[in-house]
Amino acid sequence: MRRVLALIALALLAVGAAPAAASTSPALLGTLSRSSAAAGSRSGAMVVELPSGRTLFASRADTPRVPASNEKLYTTSVSLLRFGAAGRLTTTVLGAGTLSAGTFTGNLYLRGGGDPTFGSAGFVSRAWGTGATVSDLARAVARAGIGRVRGDIVGDESYFDRRRGVPSTGYAFSYDIGAPLSALEFNRGLANANGSAIQSHPAAFAANQLRAALRAAGVRVIGSIREGATPATARRLARVSSPPMSTLIRLTNVPSDNYLAEMLLKDLGAAFGAGGSTAAGAAVVRARLAGFGIQPAALVDGSGLSHRDHTSPRQVVTLLSRMAASPTLAQPFRSSLAVACRSGTLAYRMCGTAASGRCRGKTGTLSGVSALSGYCPVSGGRTIVFSFLMNGVGNSGAHILQNRMAAAIAAYG
Repeated sequence: MRRVLALIALALLAVGAAPAAASTSPALLGTLSRSSAAAGSRSGAMVVELPSGRTLFASRADTPRVPASNEKLYTTSVSLLRFGAAGRLTTTVLGAGTLSAGTFTGNLYLRGGGDPTFGSAGFVSRAWGTGATVSDLARAVARAGIGRVRGDIVGDESYFDRRRGVPSTGYAFSYDIGAPLSALEFNRGLANANGSAIQSHPAAFAANQLRAALRAAGVRVIGSIREGATPATARRLARVSSPPMSTLIRLTNVPSDNYLAEMLLKDLGAAFGAGGSTAAGAAVVRARLAGFGIQPAALVDGSGLSHRDHTSPRQVVTLLSRMAASPTLAQPFRSSLAVACRSGTLAYRMCGTAASGRCRGKTGTLSGVSALSGYCPVSGGRTIVFSFLMNGVGNSGAHILQNRMAAAIAAYG
């Protein structure tokens, strides 16, 4: 046995790995070391056992790598930490005018609060399964005693900046996101039912949808549609709220939704930072991660679309470990991740292995980049936390290596 462990230790050192404790399974160490070596010198890995915090394996764990969509782990964890699991985003109708005998004389302002789920009842049901609807908002306006509006319906998206894209596209529209980013988003920025067209003016589009919903709710509108900021004198008439943050991060992480991740990043900037911009949101994320002792080499967006994002396997494992230690947030965060051979981006991976139905993880894919990080429960109430960040690889080959490593972790102990 000593000879076997000595050979494994030499193999680990050969690929830049730190030797693990002698009690770690030789089979696990062998699989992890061989797979890490096969991934190449531009890849890194770290595996830690919880609750002990014992390092089972580390290979180039401190070298920053492009994380691809593993970046969403940072966005969603900080969203959960700052907003709370029950936190919601609101879309509001405010009025600047007077109400008399059921007639509101003045303008109604539809003010977006960065809710990515806001839309029509049919779209919300199909796309998210839950969310805030314009029909509910219109009915709330009618319940406020308004039967007629003599004024304009004004769409207000000022909660965010007007940049429609992300750093990887120079803030221009991104097809990888598939929607123009706006604080007043309706139906994910799609202009028709089949999704073949994108809204060019999201705020005006949403305001027009509110006018139609008001009419359907029995409220007559005599006025036009335009965009603008809500005056300070306007008073709130009605509002609808997004699903709780625990649901929003699940909708983000399980399918690896770039749009939702970028909307949440701007929400963080608007609520807790310098404003509703990508840069402000990224600053909020970096500040919160610093409280965990995590300082990514570069964090520029919320989804991981940029090759400028850089972090290390150790930093990702530290985040996962800290979230797992939270009495209130561990469960909603872990539940936001895809399950091997069951859901999301892992629905067809690791089937027929010990990881199937047990391990939860977040994938990441860009050209030449593949990542997998997450949790695997093992015997004795323990959980293994892992992060595999592979750069300079082919995605199909990387998936084979990652699947093999996660399956070995799930079988450990």
